[in-house]
Amino acid sequence: MKRPMRRSDREISYDGAIEVLRKGRVGTLSTVGEDGQPYGIPLNYVYFSNAIYFHCGMEGHKLDNINFNKRVCFSVYGRDEILPERFSTKYESVVVFGRAEVVEALEKKEALMEFIRIYSHDYIEKGMKYIDAAIDRCLVVKIVMDKVSGKAANLDL
Repeated sequence: MKRPMRRSDREISYDGAIEVLRKGRVGTLSTVGEDGQPYGIPLNYVYFSNAIYFHCGMEGHKLDNINFNKRVCFSVYGRDEILPERFSTKYESVVVFGRAEVVEALEKKEALMEFIRIYSHDYIEKGMKYIDAAIDRCLVVKIVMDKVSGKAANLDL
């Protein structure tokens, strides 16, 4: 279902939303389980090659839900500042609707390398060795983005 943004005056451009994704480090993945129960979990991610990637263990709640229903929602909350005198908040946020899929081989390694470049950029060589040692003990999931929307208030975006 495609709904228009309620506060369209706060909508940011697609490029602005992508920039929020690029700068973000933690997002919330939302899935639905076989029993209909929603599940939201904060996790580290990287945005590159027009997709969102996260890594995880070989089993778990989010993977059970993704195996049941590949449709997911992913949200990122960017800059924020409370404006107490105005009873308001400066903020930026992005919501992504898409499909989750486990990636393998070269794409998996490239995604893990992106994590090293972003989170441990001073340890590239050591990170490459870490990836080689751990690559068979983790999964990498890609969110193929179907819809991206961004919103901001009281910011110069």
